[in-house]
Amino acid sequence: MENMPITPKGLRLVLAGLIVMVSGYILLSGGGVKDPEVFNYAMFDFRRLVAAPVTILCGIVVIIAGIMNRP
Repeated sequence: MENMPITPKGLRLVLAGLIVMVSGYILLSGGGVKDPEVFNYAMFDFRRLVAAPVTILCGIVVIIAGIMNRP
């Protein structure tokens, strides 16, 4: 395991970052309507405009930290 370019701690960080990113995409989903003529204001709430993108970016930062982690 010592010759691997990514350490076990780094691998755990990458997996944690992926979980954070998936949770951000789950926050982003939903809000659809069956009738295309009806406008849904739920598309523009705090969860979809702020919380979900920030969560996804945090996941990306965690993944980068996992990849760049050196023993």
